[in-house]
Amino acid sequence: VCLQYSSSLQTTLPAPMFSRNDFSVWGFLKKCIGMELSKITMPIVFNEPLSFLQRITEYMEHTYLIHKACTLSDSIERMQLVAAFAISAVASQWDRTGKPFNPLLGETFELTRDEEGYRMISEQVSHHPPISAFYTESLNQDFSFHGSIYPKLKFWGKSVEAEPKGTMTLELSKHREAYTWTNPMCCVHNVILGKLWIEQYGTVEIVNHSTGDKCVLNFKPCGMFGKELHRVEGHIQDKSKKKHQVIYGKWTECVYSIEPKVYEVNKKAEKKSGGDSKKHKQVQSEQSTGGDDADEMPDVQETVTMIPGSTLLWRVAPRPPHSTQMYNFTNFAMTLNELEPGMIGVIAPTDCRLRPDIRAMENGDIDTASQEKERLEEKQRAARRERAKDEEEWSARWFQQGNNRYTGAADWIYKGGYFDRRYSDLPDIY
Repeated sequence: VCLQYSSSLQTTLPAPMFSRNDFSVWGFLKKCIGMELSKITMPIVFNEPLSFLQRITEYMEHTYLIHKACTLSDSIERMQLVAAFAISAVASQWDRTGKPFNPLLGETFELTRDEEGYRMISEQVSHHPPISAFYTESLNQDFSFHGSIYPKLKFWGKSVEAEPKGTMTLELSKHREAYTWTNPMCCVHNVILGKLWIEQYGTVEIVNHSTGDKCVLNFKPCGMFGKELHRVEGHIQDKSKKKHQVIYGKWTECVYSIEPKVYEVNKKAEKKSGGDSKKHKQVQSEQSTGGDDADEMPDVQETVTMIPGSTLLWRVAPRPPHSTQMYNFTNFAMTLNELEPGMIGVIAPTDCRLRPDIRAMENGDIDTASQEKERLEEKQRAARRERAKDEEEWSARWFQQGNNRYTGAADWIYKGGYFDRRYSDLPDIY
C-alpha cells in the first residue's frame, strides 16, 4: 500500500499548551544533579507532545537543500549545500524547551512527503542506552540519509546539556558520494529559574568520503556579552587542505558562503573600525549547583550582516504566529503527530501517532496523558521482566547493529522492508 498523505496538513495543534508556572521544577530536579537524565522518569510537565522519533524527523524540514546538491556538478558547491542542510537540521531546536517523550522500545515513526520527494522510517532500537535509528530515502532514488542517535542528557544545576552521540550519513547516489558528520552539543539554560534559552556549541566536521573535501563548522558558545550567540562559522577545504569557501551565519536564521580572501579582508576592516575592539573572553556556562540567579539570556544581537559578495545558502522559515502557545513548534512540527484519515490500519501499530499519552497531551488533557505515560512505562518494564525470565534478547525489527561503512563507528543499519506493510508480528507496546 502506498500511503498518500493529504496536501492540507494541520497548521495548528488541537489545544494550546498548559502553564508550567505552578510546578516546582527545582523540587524535582535537585535530586538529579550530575546524573544522566535518561535513567530518570521525568514528570510530564517537562514534555512537548512529540516523541523523540518525531523530533529527529525534523532534520528533514529543509530537504530541498539535498535535492539542490544532487543537481550540482562541482563537489565544493555540493558541500556548501550539505553544510547548510546540517546547520538547518538543528534550527527547529531554537526555543523548543519542551522535552520530547522518550520513545518506547520498538516504537516507530514513518513520514512520507510526496511533494518533497522522500520517505522516512525510524525505530527505537535500544532502551538502555536509549538509541533511535532512522533511514530516509528519496522517492526517485537520488539520495539516502540515515543514522542513529543516543542523546546523553546531563543536568548541571542550572542547565541541561544534551550530547547527541551518533553519526549522520548522507549518500548522493548520482555522484557516488557519502558525507558523514555528528551534531553539535545543545544546552538548555535556566531549567530552574528565569527564562529558558538554548545554545548549541562545538565543532561539526563534515567529510566527503569520495573526494576528501571537508567542511569544519564551529557552533560558537554565546560568550560573555552574547556577541557570539547562535553564530556558526567555518570553511570548506579540499583534500590538500586548500580553503575554498568560508561559511558563516546563525543556526537560528541563515547561512552564507563567501570566498576566503574576501572574508579575511572584511574581518580586518571590521577590526580596524573598532567592531571587535574588546576581546570578549569566552565564558563557559557556569556549572554551579547552588547559585539562585538565572543565567541571563543575552539579548539576541543584530541579525547576520551579509558581507558583499556572499551567496545565501539557506534561510529559516518563519514560525507560525501562534507558535508560542504551541510549544514553539515550527509549521513542520505541527504536522508530525497528525493522524490523517486513511492512516489507521496502514501505518504500523507501533507508530508514535497511535501512542495514547502523546495524543492526550496534544489534545490538552494533561491528567490522562500523565496516567497513560505511567501505564506505558510500567507495561514496558513488565515486558522487560518477562523477557529476562525467558532469557529472551530484544531484537529490533527494522534495523540491525553494525558499523558505519565510511567511518567504521558503531551504527544501526536499515534492514529494509518496512514499507511492504507486513506488520502482523509486531509487539503490542501501547
